[in-house]
Amino acid sequence: MAKVFITPSLFEKIQKTFKGDADKIIDLLETLEENPKKGKEVGCIGKVVIKEIRYNVYRFYFVTDGFKIKFLKNEELSDLLIKFVRMSGKDGQQKVIDEIKYVLRNIGAEGF
Repeated sequence: MAKVFITPSLFEKIQKTFKGDADKIIDLLETLEENPKKGKEVGCIGKVVIKEIRYNVYRFYFVTDGFKIKFLKNEELSDLLIKFVRMSGKDGQQKVIDEIKYVLRNIGAEGF
């Protein structure tokens, strides 16, 4: 089972934006523990993959190890860390993806 980590700043933003539905959103994000291959790939920097999960008009972006996601089975992904880093609406999608790529190129996955 993979480990899902939500950055504190994203967690607060989810709480503010969704209020009563925040628990539903967190549960959606945590479904990746059981099915880590879920989500659409939107970019790749080195061996780190940027993927997104959609909820209505919002997108939640996470970074993870691309090699493990691509080649290992779900049962073998016990040490995989999935880190949710940002969220956006449909209109700010490309800007957020570019920000994530910038951080990964200059600082690495530890920058979040």
